[in-house]
Amino acid sequence: MKLIIGNKNYSSWSLRAWLALKQSGLSFEELTVNIGGDDWAALKRESGEIMPSGKVPVLWDGETVIWDSLAIMDYLADKVGRERFWPRDDAARGMALSMVAEMHSSYMAMRSECPMNVRKRFDGVGLSDAARDDIVRVLQLWAEARARFGKGGPFLFGTFGAADVFYAPVVSRFVTYGIAVPGFARAYMEAVWEHEWMQAWIDGAEDEQWVIEQYETAPRV
Repeated sequence: MKLIIGNKNYSSWSLRAWLALKQSGLSFEELTVNIGGDDWAALKRESGEIMPSGKVPVLWDGETVIWDSLAIMDYLADKVGRERFWPRDDAARGMALSMVAEMHSSYMAMRSECPMNVRKRFDGVGLSDAARDDIVRVLQLWAEARARFGKGGPFLFGTFGAADVFYAPVVSRFVTYGIAVPGFARAYMEAVWEHEWMQAWIDGAEDEQWVIEQYETAPRV
C-alpha cells in the first residue's frame, strides 16, 4: 500500500487518512507532496492517474485507488474488520457514524478560519459567529459521546476509533488557535495529542521545511 499525503503541518485530510491506516494495522509506504509549492498546480495536472481528484490524500493498494479520506477509512475497515474502527454497540456505532459524516461535510467556517497548522500557536484570535457556532457544535458532540459511550477509555467512544481519527485535526486546530474548552474536552484533547501516532505526525510536521504563508497568520474577523 502507498499513501500520498500533503504537508503534515497543514493537511488535515491527510492526517485523517494516515491515522486510519495506522488504525488498520496494515503496513504502508507514505509519499508526502508539498501542496504549497510552485509545482503543485503542474503536478496535479500531470498526475491524473496517480491522484485522480487532483487532491490529497490518495491510497494505492495494488491496482486499487481511493482518493478521499472517508472512502479510505471505509475501504480499510472492509479489509481488516469494521470493529477495528467502529463501536460494536448499535447506538454508539450510529452516533460515531453520524459524527464522522458530519465532520466530513460540515464546519466550513471553523475549517476556513482556523486551518490546521501543527507548528503554530496563536493567542486572542478573532472568529466569526459561524466559526464559534461550529466549535460549540463540536464540543456538544464530544460531550455527548464521552458521557454516553466513553466509559471504556479516554477517547470519544472509549477506545481510539474512527471518530477520533476524524476529529484529531480539530484537536490540533483547538491547540493552535487557543480555543477555550471545558475540562472534559481538555482531557480528551490531551489523550489525542499524546497518542503515539499523533506524536509521530507532530514530529513529522515539526521537521518539515515547507511554509505556506496564507496559513501562518491568525484569523481576524
